[in-house]
Amino acid sequence: MDVEGYGSPRRTTPHRLAVRAGLYQALRTAFDDVSIPWDDCHVDDCGDGVFFLAPAEMPKAVFLEELPGALATALRRYNASCPEEERIRLRMGLHAGEVAYDDHGVTAPSVILAFRLLDSPSLKKALAESPGILALITSSWFFDEVVRHSRRIDSATFRPVSVVVKETNTTGWVSLPDSPYPAVSMRSDDRTRGAVPCQLPPLPQRMAGRQAELAVLGGLEADGGDPAVGALIFAFAGIGGIGKTWLALHWAYRNLGRFPDGQLFVDLRGYSPDEQPLPVAAAVRGFLDALGEEPADLPVDLHAQAARYRALVKGKRMLIVLDNAFDSAHVEALLPNTPTCTVIVTSRKHLTGLLARHRVTHVPLGTLSAADSRNLFIERLGTARAEAEQAAVERLLGYCGGLPLALSIVAGGAQARPHLPLASLAAEIDDLGLDALDNDDSRASLRGVLSWSTAALAKDEVEVFRLLGVAPGPDIGLPAAAGLVGLSVAEVRKRLRRLEQASLVTQDGSGRYRMHDRVREYAVDECAAEEREVACRRVVDFYLHTAYEADKRLRSSASPFGLGRPVTGSRPQQLPDRAAALAWFHAERTGALAAQRVAAAYAWREPVWQLAWCLSTFHYRQGHRHDQVEAWEAGVQAAEELAEPAVIALARRNLGNAYTFAERYGDGQEQQQRVLRLAEAAGDVAEQGHAHYALAVNWERAGDLRRALEHARRARKLFTDLGLPLHEADALNAIGWYTAQLGDHDRGRRACEEAIALFHGHQDIDGLAGALSSLAGIAQLTGRHAEAAERYAEALVLFRGLGHTHEVANTLGSLGHSLVALGRRAEADQVWGEALEQYQAQVRLSDAEHLRRQLTRLMEARAREF
Repeated sequence: MDVEGYGSPRRTTPHRLAVRAGLYQALRTAFDDVSIPWDDCHVDDCGDGVFFLAPAEMPKAVFLEELPGALATALRRYNASCPEEERIRLRMGLHAGEVAYDDHGVTAPSVILAFRLLDSPSLKKALAESPGILALITSSWFFDEVVRHSRRIDSATFRPVSVVVKETNTTGWVSLPDSPYPAVSMRSDDRTRGAVPCQLPPLPQRMAGRQAELAVLGGLEADGGDPAVGALIFAFAGIGGIGKTWLALHWAYRNLGRFPDGQLFVDLRGYSPDEQPLPVAAAVRGFLDALGEEPADLPVDLHAQAARYRALVKGKRMLIVLDNAFDSAHVEALLPNTPTCTVIVTSRKHLTGLLARHRVTHVPLGTLSAADSRNLFIERLGTARAEAEQAAVERLLGYCGGLPLALSIVAGGAQARPHLPLASLAAEIDDLGLDALDNDDSRASLRGVLSWSTAALAKDEVEVFRLLGVAPGPDIGLPAAAGLVGLSVAEVRKRLRRLEQASLVTQDGSGRYRMHDRVREYAVDECAAEEREVACRRVVDFYLHTAYEADKRLRSSASPFGLGRPVTGSRPQQLPDRAAALAWFHAERTGALAAQRVAAAYAWREPVWQLAWCLSTFHYRQGHRHDQVEAWEAGVQAAEELAEPAVIALARRNLGNAYTFAERYGDGQEQQQRVLRLAEAAGDVAEQGHAHYALAVNWERAGDLRRALEHARRARKLFTDLGLPLHEADALNAIGWYTAQLGDHDRGRRACEEAIALFHGHQDIDGLAGALSSLAGIAQLTGRHAEAAERYAEALVLFRGLGHTHEVANTLGSLGHSLVALGRRAEADQVWGEALEQYQAQVRLSDAEHLRRQLTRLMEARAREF
């Protein structure tokens, strides 16, 4: 530990003596509070700090989980009782390792590293920028072995930093215990333009071997900025379970300091047993999302999206991991064209097309050597147990044949039954035919290991394992897993923990569960067809009923359909409010879309279109226009198969809206015209009104206000005749705005005021915000700028509350015009500044440029006044 600014000229010798006394007082208090025996530690005074060496048997976690908080409390109490020159802010470094003693004290590389961590500029900068009084840095080893496994500390609140001090060049992990960094998050509602993406999955178990492959990776550097060379690309190839992703992540975490601009990671699912490979378009959109791009502002065309992605990473020092690729075409659109980036591609194929067209270092992975296999196995099993039964260990290693996944599973099974002799475990494997691991058929080999591994589980745990294999999507959250299995969350959590300990599933930092492709394939094969279908129906109902309730929290109007009871065991999630609904959609939208695909595969047609409906509001407000199109295209197909005219019309209308949302105006008009013909033939007046309103929106966005007004008037009449006031209000607001823009301001204003009264009466916040914005725009058109400013301010509050960031930016831009007209230029400057930030964050380049010109004119006008 080191006191910040101990040698500052502000501190006199009496001040420094007081600081030293206060530091030891705080340390002893903190140590006592967390039951660390002071006298059992080796303590060296360093003048401006203290070096502690704890005995090996002392739990390392206490120095991470308990001591920092207790120390911060003790320091805060001390600082409150002394003058500023005697106050203490402290830097703390944590590492663990072997040490050596001689006549002069203690020394070792681990001690040197601890001091280098403490001297790193990154740690000093972290404390200087923090309002807290304590900054902590751990070594990579301590972070991997202690922080990541802690149940009390969120590893997502640590930040990787480069530590380059004297001969030391490594990566440390910084935390601010009493003023923590926010946990790393990719939710769309807290994205920041230009944020550093940190998409790497948690680091797997400690790695053994692969020294030759690591040497290949470490010996190559990018060509220093030659654009003709492009990115530095490594391609890992090998059979399933050979450790490609394992190696990629270990190398990535060892070299985080080389990539200060972030890391991107995507599982391309090239070899998933029951899903198609991840579309390239979905991978590109995921990268754009991680880089802070707003979904609503992405170009529609895949090539344009890929070009934007390459532009965003150009010149940045980033690592991009493309995991589990199917073929060369699966990754080429994801390759950057800048020499500053490094790319790692993993695949079960040798990507010859990629090798032919790009500068790629091919890294084929074979099985581990006998020595590396033994080291990995013994590290998991423990030296004492392995030495006690060396012959059995050799038999187990022979069965695994150097396959890392097999080694991990076998060792996990041995750990799960610590009192069973290893010879008995080897005999069980012998009986189940694990000698197949010696051949090149990875599927057959792994089946033997998994058969033995699941045989060590209880019957109820095996059931959960089998069913988890049929879960929709690449991973699953705990509540959805409970719905899939048909048990309580507590029961499923307990069984999943057992499966995780057996290395059959993994859990990421957000609490979602995932299976390796081969493990999942085995689980699916072990699950009877009838059992799979029942489980799939449960999980589809989980997503449908939970999404239905979440959608009700977001939308103001009622759904056009009701749901019966979910099937037995489905257990939909309870969402008490709007915030919970939004959080659920952010976490489970991908799973819900996968559940829709499962429903379509089983020809459960009603859940297909109903899930599309339940996702629509969230998709629209968050700008997920491409997923909206995909969901409703599936919904239309299901509706057509149901052959129910009302459902067909509803689905096609929503598909038309999705096309309009995605700026495919011609497709949108075609769908709405079909809906109109269907509704007229069926005599469905309400659906005719919806179709006319949808056509009005489409024509307005396409730039034809007269056609838009014509359809809005037809929609209004139909809704009025039917007594549907909220839909009438939507049409009235559209009529008012279109009419005013076409020159009849008074009539337009009256229509919008009438709409506002209806929205007020029915507490429709979404509609009210839009109508207030329309009324403000009309006031602005007619020179009534004070009224416009007031209305825009009211609308702004509502749009912020709804999370409509697109409309927030528009409203701020319009409000600035009203403030300028009123002579309130300072306020306009502030409002437009915020609008400019919003436009830039949403990549609305033309809007941003237009606003910059307005700000320039405003500043020039001010200059002329002076």
